[in-house]
Amino acid sequence: MALTLIHTSDWQIGKVFGFVDEQTLGLLQRARLDAIDRIGSLAAARGVRHVLVAGDVYDTQDVTQRLLLQPIERMRAFDDVIWHLLPGNHDPDQPFGIWDRLARTELPGNIVIHADAEPYLHEADRLAILPAPLKHFRSLEDLTDWMNDAATPDGYYRIGLAHGSIRSFGSDESQAANFIDPQRPQLAALSYLALGDWHGTQKINERVWYSGTHETDAYDVIDGGNTLLVTLDSPEATPAVEKIATGSYHWHREEVTLSGRSDIDALAQRLRALLPAPLSNHLVRLGVSGTLSLEDSHYFDSLVHGSVDAALAQLRIDNRILPMPSEEDLAQFGPGGYIRLAADRLMAMARDAENDERELAALALQRLYVEYRALGGIDA
Repeated sequence: MALTLIHTSDWQIGKVFGFVDEQTLGLLQRARLDAIDRIGSLAAARGVRHVLVAGDVYDTQDVTQRLLLQPIERMRAFDDVIWHLLPGNHDPDQPFGIWDRLARTELPGNIVIHADAEPYLHEADRLAILPAPLKHFRSLEDLTDWMNDAATPDGYYRIGLAHGSIRSFGSDESQAANFIDPQRPQLAALSYLALGDWHGTQKINERVWYSGTHETDAYDVIDGGNTLLVTLDSPEATPAVEKIATGSYHWHREEVTLSGRSDIDALAQRLRALLPAPLSNHLVRLGVSGTLSLEDSHYFDSLVHGSVDAALAQLRIDNRILPMPSEEDLAQFGPGGYIRLAADRLMAMARDAENDERELAALALQRLYVEYRALGGIDA
């Protein structure tokens, strides 16, 4: 009899995104809960009975009672699915911690908390889950070691469930935390080792995979927002692993050099063409460098930092543009007066390659241009 499992991890319910506004924060947090529904629907559609959540169900120990129970209620709705939850480094199993709180609630029968390193047996599916729960944020021991000698009935699928980093046996790793031997399936006769901790989907070897987070949560995550469908034809068979997208938000890093208005237009067009739709489900961290006139800098702020920003879930700009005032920029301050005098002095400083404050002068001139324009001194 073949066995099919769903492998997911690093839900980090309650994760705080400190660099977004309050409205976007709420949307991103809600998306992490909604992705649980997509996993449950996937299990129902594929006839999967077991979902393995390989650690970091919650982002911290300190969550409200409402937040504690929100993922539980999402899982309760899929009562034909057994959800296997493992404490990770964000939510280790500590006295009076998050798992103790859950144990004191009326958990539905389709949720199993693997807080102890002991086999869980499901006779109907000939399934033996061997968990390695974290009791602390950091462990210097390989918590999967016990699996080598764990006794399970003959003919059962031995599935390891753990949270940590793959060990490469380098000498500099002797004091590193939460390392896991990638040869554990061979040492412990595991059919599959489901891992959490890395937020991008990653194949380590034929029997060892990181599912990655179910909903991408950072700009540097590679191949996040997935869930793994794992099928084994027999306990000894090589797993067939299918990657299925469950995330709804898409995170991008972009780097661009600008030198004029045409570059700005091309950038805006490229950002507005991001797929898949809708554009409001994309977050972009944009690194911008180059030189622009004051007029073009204002155009960039209006078009990209203004209009395009409003179309995206978030546009985070690392602005390294050096404003380079043109004669046309200077002419817009008029032929005389104290504002023109200040603009002339700042212009001279900005053009002086030997002046250590030339960049500061250019930025000050840009600010003067923006404020003077806002007051109606420059025609829009």
